[in-house]
Amino acid sequence: MDEQKIRLLIADDHNLFREGIINLLDTEKDIFIVGEADTGEALLTKYFDLKPDVVLGDISMPVMSGIDALKKLIEMGESPKFLFLTMYEGDEYIYYCAKAGGRGLLSKTVMKGELLYAIRTVNEGKKYFGMNVTEEKVKELIDNFDKKAERSGTRNELITPREEEILKLISEGLTSSEIAERLYVSKRTIDTHRTHLMQKLNLKSLPELIKYSINFCMVDKSG
Repeated sequence: MDEQKIRLLIADDHNLFREGIINLLDTEKDIFIVGEADTGEALLTKYFDLKPDVVLGDISMPVMSGIDALKKLIEMGESPKFLFLTMYEGDEYIYYCAKAGGRGLLSKTVMKGELLYAIRTVNEGKKYFGMNVTEEKVKELIDNFDKKAERSGTRNELITPREEEILKLISEGLTSSEIAERLYVSKRTIDTHRTHLMQKLNLKSLPELIKYSINFCMVDKSG
């Protein structure tokens, strides 16, 4: 019976959110939740152990982001079906996920019916980035944002709005603790964002990140 169901792995660093999703989907006859992960590294391990059909995961997680976990799996020759969840909305996030190889993106405020539709659609090998987002729209977004990224020198990796906000605060000389206080998040969250930015931009040290943040903000102001 289980082999006819969609094997779903849920990855999110918030325990209550994972529990909520499990309670929401547990009664669906065509979905079998095979496991949970609270970091990107745990996601990788459980992906190979549990062989899910679909991964329902958060974009940003400790140690390794959901995006980075997806990229790692693709580099290893896998063809994972990732459906991402986010608190943020906008075309830039569609681009960010689609560019990495994600099959879909939903807001964490999505209704159950649309969530189920998205999971089933992604399981069939199709993409789902919203009711009104066609495949042509996704291709157009990728093309437009690639050009924007090339002009801004971000190595074809779009900086998310949250990362842009953090870059601006770094350029002002704020420490991780001060940025965390300003944005009402933990210092650990800011350190994770810094690590992701350095990996994304191929920067090797904090001074390089500070220099990049200053140049980035100068370009942004001149534009």
